[in-house]
Amino acid sequence: MKRLLLRSAISVAALALLTGGAMAHSRTASENHSGISVPEISHGEMAVMADYRDRIIALASRATDTNEPFRRVLNYAQIQYSYCLWGRMPGSVTDEESPFNECAHAYLAATKAVLLSLRDMPRESEAATAIITDADADMVRRGLSLITCRFSGEAFNTADVIKPRWSEIPLHTASMASLTGFFAVIFGVFFAGRRLLRVQSSV
Repeated sequence: MKRLLLRSAISVAALALLTGGAMAHSRTASENHSGISVPEISHGEMAVMADYRDRIIALASRATDTNEPFRRVLNYAQIQYSYCLWGRMPGSVTDEESPFNECAHAYLAATKAVLLSLRDMPRESEAATAIITDADADMVRRGLSLITCRFSGEAFNTADVIKPRWSEIPLHTASMASLTGFFAVIFGVFFAGRRLLRVQSSV
C-alpha cells in the first residue's frame, strides 16, 4: 500500500510539472484579458449550475442563431470544464480548499453566462427561461443564495485559462485519494497487461 501511495504521489508530481502546474497560483502567467469578460459566480450558485450544466450545454450546442461572443464563451466553458477534469474531482464545486475549486468557478461562471445569453435568443428563450426558473427554485430550496467563498467575487476572461492548483493536490485529502485510486487502476491494468503478454509469449 505504501508503495502504491508513493507511486501515486510521484505521478501527481509529474503531472504537475508536465502541465506547468508547479506554480502556486493557478492562472496563466500572462493573465491575458484581451478576450471576453465572464461575470463572477457565487459559491452557492455553483452547486446549482453544476447540476444544470448538461442541460445548458446541450441547449447551447443546438442553438443556431448565435454570434461570435456567445460561441467564444461557450467554448471557454467547455475548455475550462476539461481543465477541471470534467468535474470529476471530489469537492471541486463545494470545497473552496480544493485545488480544483477556482477552475470550477471558471467553467460554471461561463456556463451561467451562456445560459443568460440563451434567454435572449428567440428560439432558445423558452427553454433557457425554464432552466433559470428551476435553478432559482433550487437555490431557494437549498438555501444557497448567500453562500460565498474566496473566489465568489472573481470575474474571468475567455483569454485567461484557469488551471487547477496541481501543487496543492498532495495537501488535499479528497483529491489525493481520488487520483490515487485512478492511478491504482492504471497501474493495475498495466501490470495485468504485462502478465498476460508474458503468459502468451511462453505458450
